[in-house]
Amino acid sequence: MNTSINVLGETLVLCSAAPMTGFFRDGCCNTSDDDLGSHTVCAQMTAAFLEFSKAKGNDLSTPRPEFGFAGLRPGDRWCLCAARWLEAYEAGKPPRVYLTGTHQRALEIVPLALLRAHATDLN
Repeated sequence: MNTSINVLGETLVLCSAAPMTGFFRDGCCNTSDDDLGSHTVCAQMTAAFLEFSKAKGNDLSTPRPEFGFAGLRPGDRWCLCAARWLEAYEAGKPPRVYLTGTHQRALEIVPLALLRAHATDLN
């Protein structure tokens, strides 16, 4: 696993334990070279984003009990693939971002200025 540093250069904080998120299902947007999707953006789900993601073939809202997945609802936090967040931004449907929970590797795909513009944890 890579060093757990967020996009602000600080220690990465928990994104969500309910529902449990992250590539490693540790609650954080930790990543490694095995995480081909770069699940590094800690985002707060919205109805618009969940519909967008479903239309793109990634249904995050439907429960999948066989995988222990209850489905996401608006307001839930989730570690999104950085490319999906950028795609949602380009479509005008980006969810809000928690910078303190967003891994620095997200910056390989999404510019910090875009993340900051959609941050929910800035003063």
